[in-house]
Amino acid sequence: MEMTIRPMTGMEQMYCYTQSQQIMAVTGCIGHLRGDLDSTGKQFFSSWDDHQARLKTQEFKDEFNAVIHILRTDRTYGALLESRRALSNYCWAHSEALITAGNHDYGFRLDTADYTYMLRMNPDPGMYNIYCYCYQREWLDRHLQQAAKGIRFIDRHYNEKFRIADGEKVRIITPGNDYRDVRVRYIDDYHMETSAEWGNTLYHICEFAERFEERGCRDIFPLRSSLPDKCYSILESTGEMILITKGKKGYIPTGIPDENVTPREAANAANKAAGVTKAQEKAMLVGAMSGWDKPGADPKNYNENGEPIRSQKKDRGDAR
Repeated sequence: MEMTIRPMTGMEQMYCYTQSQQIMAVTGCIGHLRGDLDSTGKQFFSSWDDHQARLKTQEFKDEFNAVIHILRTDRTYGALLESRRALSNYCWAHSEALITAGNHDYGFRLDTADYTYMLRMNPDPGMYNIYCYCYQREWLDRHLQQAAKGIRFIDRHYNEKFRIADGEKVRIITPGNDYRDVRVRYIDDYHMETSAEWGNTLYHICEFAERFEERGCRDIFPLRSSLPDKCYSILESTGEMILITKGKKGYIPTGIPDENVTPREAANAANKAAGVTKAQEKAMLVGAMSGWDKPGADPKNYNENGEPIRSQKKDRGDAR
């Protein structure tokens, strides 16, 4: 059996966790295995949960058993489930697979001809060391390709307000000028799922727009994960240093910096220390001044020097 294994992309990492029923249905999620390497680090114990039992064919079961056996014994693929030491060495050798800084969860995608196995690994003792989510490969790839277009937010007349990447958050400003942050997931081009502490809700994008307006909500805009929580910049009209917070309009003056440095130098130093790029600073400034739903509030629209990236499309005039 031919198979490949590689670190997951950022978008793929969402699929090594349990999803809603809607998302598991459209991605062809068959079920998942949970396993650990015991206190000795040398034995393997596991359990299985169905997500779509009708997809658990004998063909799949035979292949899945073979895949787990290969991961436990075949050094061509790292034999990463042979022991906790082997798993630790494999994960540490692929630091780019770390899912979130500060924990030890690593994400790998394993593909065969017909199935995809999303592996979430953690070599730490006392933890479940592997979660393996199993998918119909064609279904998952089709969904990932479609979801890459982003989730559309429109008004009730179907005019597009903005798009946001699958799994990102939006902030809703309520009639009382309070706010709620909700995560949104792509279902298809016309449906999305919102996820908040009160549960998941499936919406047609037009239905969401109508309810937003009917409830008197004042604003909605993206909270892009590509933006930092805070950054420093310079107010163009006065040259003073300001503090910007993601999702908030306006800015906070910071006062006069040390007399030995200019406000620009102080802002650059503070941003560099916090890991804020020039593209992020520029996007934050546009968001705070002009609106967080504007294209200029997205750092992908700037180069490394914070300069706008010009469109490569040429003006064709009225040519047909």
